[in-house]
Amino acid sequence: MITDFSRNQDLLYRSLRSVWHPCTQMKHHEQLPLVPVARGDGVWLIDFDGKRYLDAISSWWVNLFGHANPRINAALIDQLGKLEHVMLAGFTHEPVVQLSERLSVLTGLSHCFFASDGASAIEIALKMSFHYWKNVGQPRKTGFISLKNGYHGETLGALSVTDVPLFRNIYATLLGQSTQLPSPDWRNAGPGESAEDMALRSAGALETYLAERHAQTAALIVEPLVQAAGAMAMHHPRFLQEARALCNRYGVHLIADEIAVGFGRTGSFLACEQAGIRSDILCLSKGITGGYLPLSVTMTSEEIYRAFYDDEMTRGFLHSHSYTGNALACRAALAVLDIFEQDDVIVANRVKSAQISALCKKIVRHPLVRAFRNTGMIWAFDVETQDALFPRKFYGAALERGLLLRPLGNTVYFMPPYVIEEEQMNMLVDGTCGILDSLA
Repeated sequence: MITDFSRNQDLLYRSLRSVWHPCTQMKHHEQLPLVPVARGDGVWLIDFDGKRYLDAISSWWVNLFGHANPRINAALIDQLGKLEHVMLAGFTHEPVVQLSERLSVLTGLSHCFFASDGASAIEIALKMSFHYWKNVGQPRKTGFISLKNGYHGETLGALSVTDVPLFRNIYATLLGQSTQLPSPDWRNAGPGESAEDMALRSAGALETYLAERHAQTAALIVEPLVQAAGAMAMHHPRFLQEARALCNRYGVHLIADEIAVGFGRTGSFLACEQAGIRSDILCLSKGITGGYLPLSVTMTSEEIYRAFYDDEMTRGFLHSHSYTGNALACRAALAVLDIFEQDDVIVANRVKSAQISALCKKIVRHPLVRAFRNTGMIWAFDVETQDALFPRKFYGAALERGLLLRPLGNTVYFMPPYVIEEEQMNMLVDGTCGILDSLA
């Protein structure tokens, strides 16, 4: 007879034998077992024994409305009976057109170029900016600027504008050249400086650079308001306002990487809205399908789109992915947008954000906690520790308490699905305090 325990162990063993897991030193799983997941339900991941884990990081920030969401399920079942996929070169279909139209209304940008994941969206954005300047007769504009401690993905182009040493350093000789300027992360503020002062200081460094190098610069790429993989560094919207003005003044594209922070994570549908600005190129992924299917989109202005519109084939944007604009993924994304509209999600999230923030006061008071911060539906704090194994130890202790929390270095963060309820909020905060107490 196969028991639930043996099914857990069987899946764990088979996975280690055949799957190379991402962002993982596989040898660590000799001491820290994988968690076999049998099913999901709302905020919960459930193993074959029935043990439940609160998915407090939305499975790497993708899940907005809970696992096995009945409304997204129904949309996908309906779409399965119509069309699963068709190549988007020479063909089109209703879900991709509808999604493009609705995203255009929401963002103010004109055209959508689809891919499968965030790093691919970044690759497209960089190539698009580079090729645009070539098409308009400014081929010297080939350089890119990003921010220190920023993360934009791990394919070679995206890694070229990423500044997280753990991911970047080993591949440095393969990467294109880019320049990293000071981050507006408010934790870097000096004595007497506010978050806005820090934002202005960072913008000043950008202005100095562009004044000298704008003729060779294609684009600035930023993660608006929150540098997510860079330990959830948060900054004041004033930096985005100044960056937009500087990019306008010096003729440089502004690329907004809203892959992690779009779709309501920062408290507005797009993070850029809080600065009252619009980017030239916008990258979206992660929450776009509610965590169901791989999909990303790079959106552009009409001006950029028109620079590629020509009889000459080589002036066109010839980037492609086999599953571009997949009908099932687009239908999931449409269901996500329906939920945003029908449930007034942004307003509802403001209430939940205030609830969680109030509960987190006990975390703020903990003697090990430094630099507690919150933007919308993202919370983070740094833990004072010299233990190099802290991330693994905290992760393991959280699993024991039924919490999925995966620290970034010594930074612990919450990014739960929007369907989290009060009882689950209490479990999350109380469990986190219990882990901190055990470390103290």
